[in-house]
Amino acid sequence: MVLKNGWVLGMSEFVFELRYDLWRLPTFEPNLTYPVHRWFHFKEGFSRDLVEFLIKRMGLEEGNVVLDPFVGSGTTPLTCMELGLDAIGVDASPLMALISFAKTRLYDAEKLIAESERLKSVRFRTHDLSNVSAFVRRAFKPATLQQLLSLRDEVRGIEDRDVSAFFTLALMSAAMRCSYVVKEGSIVKVVKRPVPELLRTFWSKVRQMIDDVRKIELRSGPAEIYMGDAREMKFVGDEAVDAVITSPPYLNKIEYTKVYEIEMELFLGRSRPNLMRSYIGLFPKSNRVPQEAQGLPDSAVAYFVDLEQSLLEVLRVLRRGGRAAFVVSGGVYPSIVVDVDLILARIAKRLGFDVERVLAMGKRVATYERVKRIGESRESVVMLRKS
Repeated sequence: MVLKNGWVLGMSEFVFELRYDLWRLPTFEPNLTYPVHRWFHFKEGFSRDLVEFLIKRMGLEEGNVVLDPFVGSGTTPLTCMELGLDAIGVDASPLMALISFAKTRLYDAEKLIAESERLKSVRFRTHDLSNVSAFVRRAFKPATLQQLLSLRDEVRGIEDRDVSAFFTLALMSAAMRCSYVVKEGSIVKVVKRPVPELLRTFWSKVRQMIDDVRKIELRSGPAEIYMGDAREMKFVGDEAVDAVITSPPYLNKIEYTKVYEIEMELFLGRSRPNLMRSYIGLFPKSNRVPQEAQGLPDSAVAYFVDLEQSLLEVLRVLRRGGRAAFVVSGGVYPSIVVDVDLILARIAKRLGFDVERVLAMGKRVATYERVKRIGESRESVVMLRKS
């Protein structure tokens, strides 16, 4: 039943709030206009505006603790720092943990300027490029790769961990702009074409980031950032957080780690990572299939096995009366669309959560091989409460 205002839909199980006017909020694009948020373009992420919207919707206040167990590029903890909330971020990817850490420090702009002057005086060393994978060698001009490796080594040697993370992120961003890499969805291709010069691009990025440090107003922080598994967060105590704002990897989109394999190899020493042996974390932790996922394609079943374990862990760390928001999207298969929001809500209800409502913010036509229409896929926020 659609109510007279046209945006709340009553269903037999849950209340759906249709807010398709907010379709940009679950996308990363608005972040490109915000200081610090724009330091790394994580196209799989959501916006600062969505986090602020949910914080207000939940009635959170300064000093409350917010957890994001799938922290990605750090949008949730950074927004919390702007609004005066304490934040904890967790991610199974060491790359995402590094990026989130770099974006959620309390920097001294003058200290960053002094370090940049020191780096400008460094003399480059010659590296043996045979130690780099063939794929990475194809992605850069040889001279660019030599400069990149020398700068990377210098940045790694910075004693202050926060400052080292700052310049690592600046170099990572500049390096990809000066590469032959083209990213199309989950596909990473090498396309030879004119590219900018690395040093000029790097110093321009450093100047922009220092300017952002001066512009952004932070009322709390730094955030706590951990590399870890959302299904087993031993570093977070029982009933230790007031709210959870997060987005698990989308079903059908879990291969996103492959898109960042060059960054992983160059800055973390890992080539072609295989983090997604399990859909949510590093290794499978349960083989029991949730009743709500029975009969679905195998990959969807594995996804909900992991998601149930994550929900149980959120239930443990969330205080009584605390609220959680899960941003999810439907999974598209050759013959069906899996309504992830509904299934997640059903699992959460069985585990003991109150399902307050589902905010449907986006929808798209789902097709198979771009020809056969299968249905519609929703992008939603599932709002939960620990009773």
